[in-house]
Amino acid sequence: MLIAPSILSADMANLKSEVDMLNASAAEWIHFDIMDGVFVPNLSFGFPILEAVRRCTRKPLDVHLMMVQPERYAERFKESGASILTVQYEACTHLHRVLERIKKLDMKAGVAINPHTPVSALEEVAALADLVLVMSVDPGFGGQAFIENSYDKISRVSELLLRKNSSAPVEVDGGVTLDNAPKIKAAGAGVLVAGSLVFTAPRPQETIALLAEI
Repeated sequence: MLIAPSILSADMANLKSEVDMLNASAAEWIHFDIMDGVFVPNLSFGFPILEAVRRCTRKPLDVHLMMVQPERYAERFKESGASILTVQYEACTHLHRVLERIKKLDMKAGVAINPHTPVSALEEVAALADLVLVMSVDPGFGGQAFIENSYDKISRVSELLLRKNSSAPVEVDGGVTLDNAPKIKAAGAGVLVAGSLVFTAPRPQETIALLAEI
């Protein structure tokens, strides 16, 4: 299982030490939730934080844009150090064009779907995406409880990708715990985003290792 701890839950007053901890951990990616206050009712952070973390790590930066018209900033996110750029299905009028633009900028192109969005919405873009992110909570805030219907949704996304001959992994974000992580993996997830679970743990590196060993 590939683990991508979410910086949204990190201690921003001690960001360098938090990233150093991740560098020494079993985490393979570092996840960023970029919120614009329009697509979701919250604001997070922007390019300066991404660039600061990029200077402190060689691990891939997994950037999830919870914002309207994300294509406006694709090039800037590349310049700021993003390795993977995921956009919301619900936020893109011309999703094919957006994913192709991200790939031309030499980033992995991901597409995320909210809990209410049917898996069938991905039918026409599944073969193009390098990653599919299943939101297992309503986006906007950390620390929410996992939506139980997400297990079935993860399975159906995995089946769709297999049918489309895609090797794209299924990433899951929201309400991940040590208890539900095995079931999430069994449903077909290959990447787990963990925020509060990691950064509020007494021993974060141990928690990451436990997730990675599932």
